[in-house]
Amino acid sequence: MPYILQTNHLTKTINGKTLASDVSLHVKKGEIYGFLGPNGAGKTTIMKMITNLWKPTNGSIEIFGETLTPGSYEALKRMGSMIEFPVFYNHMTGYENLKLHCEYMGYYNYGSIENALSMLELTEAAGKPVRTYSLGMKERLGIARAILCRPELLILDEPTNGLDPVGMKQIRDLLKRLSTEYGTTIMISSHILSEVGSIADTIGVIHHGKMRKEISMDEIEQMSLAYIELSVQESKKAAFVLSEKLGLTNFKIIEDGKIRIYDTRISSQEVSKGLAFNGVEFSAIGNKAETLEDYFLKITATERRSGGGE
Repeated sequence: MPYILQTNHLTKTINGKTLASDVSLHVKKGEIYGFLGPNGAGKTTIMKMITNLWKPTNGSIEIFGETLTPGSYEALKRMGSMIEFPVFYNHMTGYENLKLHCEYMGYYNYGSIENALSMLELTEAAGKPVRTYSLGMKERLGIARAILCRPELLILDEPTNGLDPVGMKQIRDLLKRLSTEYGTTIMISSHILSEVGSIADTIGVIHHGKMRKEISMDEIEQMSLAYIELSVQESKKAAFVLSEKLGLTNFKIIEDGKIRIYDTRISSQEVSKGLAFNGVEFSAIGNKAETLEDYFLKITATERRSGGGE
């Protein structure tokens, strides 16, 4: 089985509006797949179809090598998910909500509830009614419920919503642990590029309901474009020196005061010497490489220029 999850030309239309169009994605067993896109791009729509909450208008979904149908109960038992904001019985405690989920799933593994609560640092709050939980605590309880039955495939839609930086790091560490120690395949959506880029093995970029790119993080790192970035007070004077005095042609003024030099023939030390010799003041200079955010913006900018839309 080449992929634990894949969609084939998946399309969803509601009331004449196309929310997702011809989306084909491929998730390998054991990897963390980052599903990237701005708010409204179609991430939740795709995830709702993958988890059988919505039926596709066109296309198909394969999970564990089988085509997903309304009767794919056994396949769905092997999956854990949290789509949009998690919903609970607010009058019940966190522990009681998780126990109810176990009964619903037919999962009776001693200590599993305590373990899930501990992994999300909710042990002390386990006996309190969910109505007393903060937004971040409810989000963590939703993740605890998603991982409770030790799923082979975990689908998480924007799991760091409502979390502070400490909580976000906690979730990142947890997902890495689930992937490395338990072999869990994870698909996580987000509009926060840095969150996904730090843990994903592969990313899929969706924009205006269409899949724009699937690529591994290794490929992005290999193709990352190295450059020298400098901050100057006078951009035009600096550009003149780079062009006329240092003979450089492959550079770009990014914004007022910042210039990126893509010419690999020159070092940052040579640039700084050349600028200083010609009376150009600069406050910072260093070697950098394009980030996942740069790559994402490049893809979506190409889409905007080509006139794509929903």
